[in-house]
Amino acid sequence: MKLFTDHPASVGETYVEHLRAASGFGLAMVASGIACLIHGLVPPLFIRTGSRTVQRLYTQMVTTRGGRNAAAPADPAR
Repeated sequence: MKLFTDHPASVGETYVEHLRAASGFGLAMVASGIACLIHGLVPPLFIRTGSRTVQRLYTQMVTTRGGRNAAAPADPAR
């Protein structure tokens, strides 16, 4: 059971909360990745989709998990 609960607990979430959050992040990244592939083929489409998604997910992770995750990445702007 620890396999499923240790990491979620380390970021202040239950297993189900972590599943929901990680799934949301994953789906957003897949959708954004597809948009980036399309952008590569047709440059006028999805010009800022990838960068906006990265910024939104980073902000969401920092806001949601704040100081709870010791392994949180440093601010990329620095």
